[in-house]
Amino acid sequence: MEHIARKDAFELLKKYNKDPFHIQHALTVETVMKWYANELGYAEDAEYWGIAGLLHDIDFELYPEEHCLKAPELLREAGITEDLIHAVCSHGYGITVGCGKMIDVEPVHEMEKVLFAADELTGLIWAAALMRPSKSTKDMELKSLKKKYKSKGFAAGCSREVIERGAKQLGWELEKLLTMTLQAMAASEDTIRAEMEEEQE
Repeated sequence: MEHIARKDAFELLKKYNKDPFHIQHALTVETVMKWYANELGYAEDAEYWGIAGLLHDIDFELYPEEHCLKAPELLREAGITEDLIHAVCSHGYGITVGCGKMIDVEPVHEMEKVLFAADELTGLIWAAALMRPSKSTKDMELKSLKKKYKSKGFAAGCSREVIERGAKQLGWELEKLLTMTLQAMAASEDTIRAEMEEEQE
């Protein structure tokens, strides 16, 4: 099965997403997914896991009311394979979007479960990093992240319920998901910064 090349996937993302915040989030989830693929024994599929992360919010900027519902159309138009479309849509499983419809595409493969669990969490971790003097995840300790996680007012838009459901789908304790996602972000932060700088030139 022929998958889209990474550079083509990035161009496709930028066709529908112009906001640097959305592009940075896509790159973050991409690098976190690749890190997880390597950690969990799927190294040969790391690029594929990354592309699922890169494209997961393809429809969010232009069609926020139809998030995960518009994606299949945009992706099929670009010749994306059905397994990748399933992965992208499954990260919204059980979540009701703006038009009142609930996403019913269930994460089946471990890759889809990781995408579901890590997506929301990367937003919370990044928000926590921006409050630090270093503005970085690289010197963030787990206990500091846990404190922010428990504070209901902090990054209230990042659903703890979704994050916890994600950990449960993987059969992991929440602490394992927090630890690994923080490690993944710290390991890939410099790569993302460099790519964002390149984009802004």
